[in-house]
Amino acid sequence: MSDRVPSRSTQVRRVLRGPRPEAVPALVGTACAVVGLLDIAAGVFPRFRHSRMHEIAEVLPGSFGPFAAALSLSAGVLLLLLAHGLKRRKRRAWRAAVALLPAGAAAEFVYRHSVIGVVIALALLAPLLIHRSEFAALPDPRSRWKALANFVLMSAGSLVLGMIIVSVHPHRMVGNPSVADRLTHVVYGLFGFEGPVYYQGATSWTVAMSLGALGWLTAVTTVYLAFRPEHPAARLTEEDESRLRALLDKHGARDSLGHFALRRDKAVVFSPSGKAAVTYRVVSGVMLASGDPIGDVEAWPGAIERFMDEAKAHSWTPAVVGCSETGGEVWTRETGLDALELGDEAVVDVADFSLAGRAMRNVRQMVKRIERAGYETRVRRTRDIGEAELDRIRHAAEDWRGTDTERGFSMALGRIGDPADQDCLIATAHKADDAAGPYGDLKAVLHFVPWGTDGVSLDLMRRDRSADPGMNELLIVAALQASPKLGIQRISLNFAMFRSALARGEKIGAGPVLRAWRGLLVFLSRWFQIESLYKFNAKFQPRWEPRFVVYRASADLPRIGFAAMQAEGFVDIALPLPRFLRRRSAAARPCTHTVAEHDMRAA
Repeated sequence: MSDRVPSRSTQVRRVLRGPRPEAVPALVGTACAVVGLLDIAAGVFPRFRHSRMHEIAEVLPGSFGPFAAALSLSAGVLLLLLAHGLKRRKRRAWRAAVALLPAGAAAEFVYRHSVIGVVIALALLAPLLIHRSEFAALPDPRSRWKALANFVLMSAGSLVLGMIIVSVHPHRMVGNPSVADRLTHVVYGLFGFEGPVYYQGATSWTVAMSLGALGWLTAVTTVYLAFRPEHPAARLTEEDESRLRALLDKHGARDSLGHFALRRDKAVVFSPSGKAAVTYRVVSGVMLASGDPIGDVEAWPGAIERFMDEAKAHSWTPAVVGCSETGGEVWTRETGLDALELGDEAVVDVADFSLAGRAMRNVRQMVKRIERAGYETRVRRTRDIGEAELDRIRHAAEDWRGTDTERGFSMALGRIGDPADQDCLIATAHKADDAAGPYGDLKAVLHFVPWGTDGVSLDLMRRDRSADPGMNELLIVAALQASPKLGIQRISLNFAMFRSALARGEKIGAGPVLRAWRGLLVFLSRWFQIESLYKFNAKFQPRWEPRFVVYRASADLPRIGFAAMQAEGFVDIALPLPRFLRRRSAAARPCTHTVAEHDMRAA
């Protein structure tokens, strides 16, 4: 029968065969982390000799024990650093682990005389060598920030481990040194100098070499990350941008986020036919796409397949933020990924918009009040604005940004007034009797990107902080009222995250779970514009279009969320880098499939 219980011999063969090849990287990565901790323990704590190994230990040179302790400590720290790379199937992590495991095993045998630790370390070499084809992931785009982060984290870890190393030999210490003396001894030891703490016997050598190994590791890994050969992040090339614009000319009306694919800090993969494309950025190991694929819907599966192949080649976590319902259906059908509703996009149909009625009373009153204060508006295409005024608008928008980082990824173009973006729409507010500022009478700016030939999508809203409140409402109404003359029939406003939860949670009859979820969102709105964006968009009585996040597994959602926040500029961990750590300019590196396509065309 097909459902019969496997025989004992079959079960034995399965055990002897070992784990599935695709599961080996995760298992080996976890095991290497455990071995790394054992190696660190062997190097930090006093030796625990086994009686059968005692005679062998006595024959070894006296100075070899301290050296083995430092080697064991170094191998353990490095294995911990490599564990994540092994889980992500990185080839370079595999090479380093194959070299380090025997070194760690030898050090633990010499210093701790533990046969079990040696067997465990060497046993990991078998699956690494047998399943070496599973560790084929290409390197990530490199950043000099990794060098700075490594220096900070390794320095902190070295101080903690150093304090433990100095303090685990209390019976060998001369006197009773204070915590300050011990910390000073650690700092001196990391730089290779003798500190104020003294020990009896060979313990001084053990402590000194262990501290020196930690300092050496911190310095070497930081220098390696800072000066390793450049492997620049992929960027949108001129040829890629030209091909994307051609696709948008034919199919740009389908998705309001389409034009944002032209951000030049994104990379792109095209379908084999060239009729569809997916743009993305890699953030913290997450291959993050935004919106729907560009181009012919029939060619989407080919572009999606290329996207997934690229993610697999680098062992990146694939994810899509802000795709439409149709896009989510295609992504999940073609890849087996899952989808979760992320929020709603506010879309206003120009023909249905009016300031009349009770629902629009607040907006109507605010607009009338600002107009009476002497403000006037202008709504024009970028091509209709002179270069001098355009330059003034560009500088004002940058000055009024309010943050050091330019925010935006999925719904932001990242530039104003580029010669290639002549169809963009710019709405400006002016006050003639208040032209003393650095930008004259200019008080607020709204920038819209094309959405096909008859729509626009809001890119950014900036205003002078000294201007009257309500500038954004004034300019959105002005853009809606000017749209018929410009041939615009629909305007996409801001994206409201978790809009449905906020809307349903405040209604009568909402359950305790929904109310608690809404309460959490309101609390988080103190730091993130969640509730405020929803309420701002709702003023204009839009229709709501759901947007989704596509992900591989629920466990990936926190990582994807953090990567999306980094991409959007809400998480800024940047500090000014020293000049020698800054990324050198380099030519854009096309993705793997782009290189293959160029080679085929050349052939």
